[in-house]
Amino acid sequence: MKRNETRAIKVGNLVIGGNDQVIIQSMTNTKTKDIEATVKQINDLANSGCQLVRLAVLNMDDALAIKEIKSRVNIPLVADIHFDYRLALQAIESGIDKIRINPGNIGSIDKVKLVVEACKKKHIPIRIGVNGGSLEKDILEKYGKPTAKAMIESAKKHVEILESLDFYDICISLKSSNTLLTIEAYQLASETFPYPLHIGVTEAGTKLGGTIKSSFGIGTILYQGIGNTIRVSLSDSPLEEIKVAKTLLK
Repeated sequence: MKRNETRAIKVGNLVIGGNDQVIIQSMTNTKTKDIEATVKQINDLANSGCQLVRLAVLNMDDALAIKEIKSRVNIPLVADIHFDYRLALQAIESGIDKIRINPGNIGSIDKVKLVVEACKKKHIPIRIGVNGGSLEKDILEKYGKPTAKAMIESAKKHVEILESLDFYDICISLKSSNTLLTIEAYQLASETFPYPLHIGVTEAGTKLGGTIKSSFGIGTILYQGIGNTIRVSLSDSPLEEIKVAKTLLK
């Protein structure tokens, strides 16, 4: 499946972008601090064909648990962090392979610098994740509603912060529960950014509804040569996400 050319980033033993491979990703639905349950789910996902797993890091217990989890699994892990830069720093210290964080949301530039320097030191990439349902107030006021251009503007803001700190190991996602909006946003992103793109439709829903929405959205985007990693988001077992993703890529 031919991909549009992007920069390549290294996530653990994976190379994302810079080639035609599409990586299958999922996310655990366990509490990350529950090490036994989280390790079991990650290993089950890996055995099903998942290549990259994202973990929710909601508190310091979650961030500290990553070290033990990493020692018991064989695929790269992504820490999902929203506002607290200290959780990012601890996840990095614990050995995470990639972090998902929006630099514009974690406070002062000094806090962002600390995270970026820690990532540089350990060669850890950052995924910027824009969600059409939670755009910045000023951007929503400018565009009136979530639009593809609004999502690109939000992503640009975060990308420019990282680039200003000489950081380029970046991956970008632009998700919406509106499938057509998601498709348009990724088309624009592919024209705008040189970075690999993570593809998904947020809040895709139940097994049937989510499979249909994800197949249409992700399939359309991939067909255009856009996208380097995918996640089929279902309100079902993460293992079901892998089944759908593998079928979609056949």
